[in-house]
Amino acid sequence: MINTRSSAAHSTAHKLHPLSLLAQLISRQVSGCLRLTASYPEWNSAERQPAQWRLLLERGQLNFATNSVNSFDRLIRHLQAAATGVPSSICEQMRLLFEEGDQVADVISRDYRALCWLVEQKYLSDEQAGQIVGAIALEVIEPFLNIREGSYELISRTQIESIPTYCRLDLRPIVEICQRNSKQRAAGQAVTSRLPNAMTAVSDTANPPSPTQAPARLGNSQNGQGQTKQFLADKATGSSSIHQANLESLRQTTYTVACIDDSPTVLNAIQKFLEDQSLSVVAINDPVKALMQIVRSKPDLILLDITMPNLDGYELCALLRRHPRYKRTPIVMVTGNTGLIDRARAKLVRASGYLTKPFTQSDLLKMVFKHLPTTR
Repeated sequence: MINTRSSAAHSTAHKLHPLSLLAQLISRQVSGCLRLTASYPEWNSAERQPAQWRLLLERGQLNFATNSVNSFDRLIRHLQAAATGVPSSICEQMRLLFEEGDQVADVISRDYRALCWLVEQKYLSDEQAGQIVGAIALEVIEPFLNIREGSYELISRTQIESIPTYCRLDLRPIVEICQRNSKQRAAGQAVTSRLPNAMTAVSDTANPPSPTQAPARLGNSQNGQGQTKQFLADKATGSSSIHQANLESLRQTTYTVACIDDSPTVLNAIQKFLEDQSLSVVAINDPVKALMQIVRSKPDLILLDITMPNLDGYELCALLRRHPRYKRTPIVMVTGNTGLIDRARAKLVRASGYLTKPFTQSDLLKMVFKHLPTTR
C-alpha cells in the first residue's frame, strides 16, 4: 500500500500491479512524484538495464509522465509532431542544457525541466506544453502497465512545489486508451496515439477543477434523465422470465437486498426491477447514515452506488468490510464509470461485483442471483 504521508520507498524489487498502484494514487488523491525503477524485457534485452518511470501527480491527476529510455528523443519527436514551430537548433540547445546530469538524483526528470525551459523562453505556450504532455503520457503509460516487478518511492509534493504544471490529466481514460492500443498492436492493427482534446485541460490556477467533481449520474442530469427513461423502459422487455428457475430455487426464502444510492429515481427503479416475494428491498438514499441502516436491516446483498456526496461508494465499502458481520456479505458496486481503474479500485476495497449503469432488469437479476446464496 502507498504511504501518502511521507516518501514511501520500496528499495528491493518486488512484484508490482500497475493498475492497482494507479488506482490507489487516484483514490487517495496523491500529490507528489512517483519514481519507479524496473527492468522491461522489450528494452535493452541483452543487458537488461533497468528503466526509470516518473509520474508527477497533483491530487491523483497526472501533470507529467516519463521514463528514462530515450526521453529527449521522445520529447523532440513530439515537439516536431505537434508542429510547435520550435527550430531544430533550439531543440539541440535544449538537449545540451538538460540532457547531461544525474537523472537518478533529480526529483524532476530532465526532459520535463527542458519542457519548462521552452515555455519560459517563449518557444512554447502553456497550451502547447499541455498537449505535448498528453501525447507523451500515452507513450509512457502503455509500457508502465506491463511492468511486473520493480521498486518505487513516492516523493512528497513539497519538494516540487516550485515546478510549473501545464495540465491535469485524468489517468483513467489514459489507461483505457493504452490498453486498447496495446491490444491493437498485438493484433497488428493501426494504433491511435493521440489523446482526445477533452482529456487535456490546461491549468487554470484561478479555477482549478474540484478533486471531488463527479461525472453526471443516472437521474441527476438531463442526460441522466434520458438514461433513466431507458433504464425504466427495459422493465417491459420480459427479461424476468430468463431467471424463472432462479426465482423458483429461492422461492422458499426471503432475502434482503440493500440499495444505497443518493438518487430516488434509481432507487425506485431498482425496487421495481426486484419486485418479487423472495426479495425484500431496503432503499437507502443517505450514504452517511447507510452504515447504521445496514447494520439494522442485516441484508444478504448490498447494491452500492459509487458516486455519492460526502461519502463515496469506495469509502463505504471499505468501512463495511471492517465490520465483522459484513466481511463476506456480497457488495456490488453500481456506477456509470466503466474504466479499468474504477474496477481496480473496486477490487482494492474488496467489492464482490461491478454493475454498470444504465442496466436492464435482466442485468440486475443476473448480478443478484450470481451473488445470493441458494441456501442459507
